[in-house]
Amino acid sequence: MTRSEIAELRFAVGQLRQCVTTLRSQYGDANVVRRLENDVERLGLDADDFEQTPPQQQPAAGRQETIYVPDSKSDEAAWMGAQDEGLGFHSRPRTK
Repeated sequence: MTRSEIAELRFAVGQLRQCVTTLRSQYGDANVVRRLENDVERLGLDADDFEQTPPQQQPAAGRQETIYVPDSKSDEAAWMGAQDEGLGFHSRPRTK
């Protein structure tokens, strides 16, 4: 991560902190506001950790092959014996 990216991260965390401060002034010590404050604090701590000891970058993965699935009607025989479980409907029996 470059210095400018770290600066952008810190700026974003600062904006979140301002938003949560506004929420606190409007909603007081509500549980959800406290959780948001904790989340923003954790983001700040994680950003600090990242800046101090950044993890090693992963090598760029090779280009993956794109698999195109046609919209045309498939061979119904290929689905004989398959279960419709999880589809939410049973238009006709598929098992024999």
